[in-house]
Amino acid sequence: GDIESTINVLGAQIRKMLDDRFEILKSMKNIAVIGFSPDASKDSFKVGNFLINRGYNVFAVYPRSFKIANKQSVKNINDISASIDTAVVFRKSEALNEVFDEIMQKGVKNLWLQLGIKNDEIAKKARENGLNFTQDACVMIELLNKDK
Repeated sequence: GDIESTINVLGAQIRKMLDDRFEILKSMKNIAVIGFSPDASKDSFKVGNFLINRGYNVFAVYPRSFKIANKQSVKNINDISASIDTAVVFRKSEALNEVFDEIMQKGVKNLWLQLGIKNDEIAKKARENGLNFTQDACVMIELLNKDK
């Protein structure tokens, strides 16, 4: 009955998220790290630099201006002139509606919400807009797991 159909729906959603996660890891090239902090003790700094060192074309999106890997950070993803396929997001859940509108405007296809960030409303919007979407997962850990 009802429980079974709920489990089936949840199962399908989880499968879709894992497929999406694999698809993002496979296809990402030009990555905007939204909330890329210049503070070396922050996860966003570590993950952003990890992606740079892996050879991805990484852009830092952050309110304060700084340079990373000879690139100037920007305040908004739409200030990046290059096309961006993937947004990796280190922002609190309540900022995500604004972030979502910005990435849709930019034409981003992959949306990755980092470990500890979950927003089911954004998940629903991402699905409705045909994005590859994953949440509450670390892109660095997932890439390292994929290497094994």
